[in-house]
Amino acid sequence: MKKVEAIIRPEKLREVIEALRTINVTGFTVTQAQGRGQQKNTTGVYRGKSYTVNLHHKIKIEIVVSNHKVQETIQTLIRTAQTGEMGDGKIFVSTIEEMYNIRTGEPDETIDELM
Repeated sequence: MKKVEAIIRPEKLREVIEALRTINVTGFTVTQAQGRGQQKNTTGVYRGKSYTVNLHHKIKIEIVVSNHKVQETIQTLIRTAQTGEMGDGKIFVSTIEEMYNIRTGEPDETIDELM
């Protein structure tokens, strides 16, 4: 099993979720995040005062998939989240050693059954 973590632009979330559904990836966690990469600071004005934004709003999607589903998941994320502009995000892939069901306390192998 692999964990695929994607940091994407907030405005791409709905499109990414729909694309994941089309490849039968239905289980994931979505978290609001702030971060900084190569994007430059931006300046805004609120009530007549200027301020600098050095952390950009992002969305973090965490998906656990079986090994044979990893590349399809990555390609789907790239295809739907990519704008071609700086700040599109990153994808990280890591190995999942074990998984447990909290309700039962038992090891959980259902990810391979679902995918």
